[in-house]
Amino acid sequence: MTTEIYRDAWGVPHLRAPDPVALARAQGLVTARDRAWQLEVERHRARGTSASFLGPGALAWDVFARRARLEDTARRCHTALTEHDPETAAWVAAYVDGVNEGLAGAGGDPSRGAAPEFARVGLAPGRWEPWTPLAVWLSTHILFAGFPAKLWREEAVRHLGPGAVGLFATDGPGTAGSNGWLVAGERTVTGHALLAGDPHRFIEDPGVYQQIRLACDEFDVVGLAVPGVPGIAHFGHTGTVAWAITNAMADYQDLYRERLRRTGAGVEALGPDGLWHRAARHTEPVHVAGEDTVEVEVLETDRGPVIAGGPEGLDDGTPSAVSLRYPPRVTGDLGFGALLPLLRARRVADVDRALDAWAEPVNVVQAADTEGGLLHRVAGRVPVRAADHRVRVVPAWEPGHDWTGWHPLPRAGLTDGVAVMANQRGVAAALGVEFAPPHRADRIRALLDERRTWSAADLPAIHTDTHLASAAPLLDHLAALDGLTGPAAALRERLLRWDRRMDADSEDAAAYAQVRGTVVRRLAAQPAFAALRTPPAYPEVLLPWLALVPRIGYALEHLLRAEELYGVDRPALVRAALEEVAHARVGRPPARWGDTHRLAAWRALSVPEEAERGGALSVPEEAERGGALSEPTEAERADALPEPTGTERARALPEPEDEVEAPALSGDHDCVLCTSAVPGLTDLAARGPAARYVWDLARREDSRWVVPYGAHGTPGHPHHHDQLPLWLRGELVPVVTDWAHLEKESDAPPRR
Repeated sequence: MTTEIYRDAWGVPHLRAPDPVALARAQGLVTARDRAWQLEVERHRARGTSASFLGPGALAWDVFARRARLEDTARRCHTALTEHDPETAAWVAAYVDGVNEGLAGAGGDPSRGAAPEFARVGLAPGRWEPWTPLAVWLSTHILFAGFPAKLWREEAVRHLGPGAVGLFATDGPGTAGSNGWLVAGERTVTGHALLAGDPHRFIEDPGVYQQIRLACDEFDVVGLAVPGVPGIAHFGHTGTVAWAITNAMADYQDLYRERLRRTGAGVEALGPDGLWHRAARHTEPVHVAGEDTVEVEVLETDRGPVIAGGPEGLDDGTPSAVSLRYPPRVTGDLGFGALLPLLRARRVADVDRALDAWAEPVNVVQAADTEGGLLHRVAGRVPVRAADHRVRVVPAWEPGHDWTGWHPLPRAGLTDGVAVMANQRGVAAALGVEFAPPHRADRIRALLDERRTWSAADLPAIHTDTHLASAAPLLDHLAALDGLTGPAAALRERLLRWDRRMDADSEDAAAYAQVRGTVVRRLAAQPAFAALRTPPAYPEVLLPWLALVPRIGYALEHLLRAEELYGVDRPALVRAALEEVAHARVGRPPARWGDTHRLAAWRALSVPEEAERGGALSVPEEAERGGALSEPTEAERADALPEPTGTERARALPEPEDEVEAPALSGDHDCVLCTSAVPGLTDLAARGPAARYVWDLARREDSRWVVPYGAHGTPGHPHHHDQLPLWLRGELVPVVTDWAHLEKESDAPPRR
């Protein structure tokens, strides 16, 4: 049997090979053909070399990647994989072989189908190494647990007291999440289970998920792959069993405050035994396109790599150094041993066993099979250590901060045939500190309870629900106001009649967002929070977690409901915000939520027009008209815009080019349709559903899926953006399983 490449009507690759190794090579080959530029960006980001062609905007990430020792950790994990699981190592190597073959022509003439970005930056595709997929996985997920939030908590407690941890403990600016729900056969029209959901990540072009089918003599799986990584890790359907994940919101990475000193021989760190110990030290050059090379000092103590500061302290002279301890660096295991067993799974029990090898990131997993088996559990590695590790940066020189084992991972059952996972404080509650508010989970369950039985065709309607339960505290404050001016009273009454749906065409939703944003900015300007407006000089990559405006925006309902808020007169503040917005609206045409709430996808390269006008930080006129960005300065927007949790980009606010590139969006941060604006900062949405899926265990061909853009990563390709209109409307495309309904593209070339 030869290796064959097929495509469905949406350009999704369906690969068929004689064995898993040949199939992995084909997956690497087709991914490189479809996503060459994306793969090379990810490879360079994992190595900390992306500034060499993307320029100074990528420098902050590259420095972090070097100091956190991402590539070195991936090499360690690959060495351990080769020693302990040679079958998986060979499978990964075959994928790398395919990538290298597929990249061979990627940097050629764009007029002949080569990715045009290579020519724009003068980059030739490089060579992938056997450990590169592990490095890509690690760099994609290193920030999923949001360890920089500990820096925020430390600053908040220092200036506001311990109660600040609870007040601000909500789904914050750097946290990725997801919706997911499992409906048992007793609640479906077919008698077989359904799995549905949507991972919420920063929307990127090309997308962070790749629709694909992998079939060989051992398995036949459809699912969403991570480009650059073999197999289907997060969302898959084998025909007899399906699984899906969401972020468990677990805390499994620690920060240590280090005391470092230089000696004639290098650098030493003070340990918990009261003695000074030699720290590993070397320097690495980071090349920056158009600028001088930057020399980076890489330090590692017995706790882990130093990611901020050093013997001389932070850049502002603060005597501080912070090291990061994360499980793969400690264990030499990224959990790749789970990937092949997942593909081979036939029943829920097989998925369960495979997940015992899962390491990072820590996920909540749901699974179901055709025999009625159901699974709802946490997968990953969470260290056992003192409780204060979860809240703050702990002193490395004090005893009692060791890791002493791994937490047992909790499981849960279904309630009335349904399980919902939406990053809320649920099955993983014992493992974390900050969880998403319960609004999305509660709303999904309420919608599911509106009818007894469901079909695969029914479930996409839940994906696009726009009810905003978190609006209640602000609306309650508005209801309590009296003595308002005429325009403010009229606006208040309008908002109290609002149906609380964040629909793109809703003028009421736009008005609510304007009032909310003004309240957030006024809160952030209060003297009580003055000390938090300027964070310590931590590396740029970590600053989004310390930005005050997003922190207040996402915690607004807690701040408005708290019995007391550091002396802030909240009724007066809400009154002033309402009056400000109401009078600013007088004589202006009504705005809709979708006028300012638009998609702001990340691209490694802006379009040439943006580059020419330096527009990466410019703000859309639509946003200025809506008033959402009227107060913060350009620098404040750049500093405070939240960054991706997994792929921490040097991201700025893109300027929409047209309605296709920056379409209007429904939804909001706490809606099931989670298209996250940043209240008080911008209505633009950089984060949202990076895919949607419905897995049907009765008939896999009745399953559905969609991604924000398309299957292909090359601009101008017919399948580059062809799914965007469907994604915007909440529609899904069929999962094709009949090979006769696919178009054969080619046979994969024989191994060289």
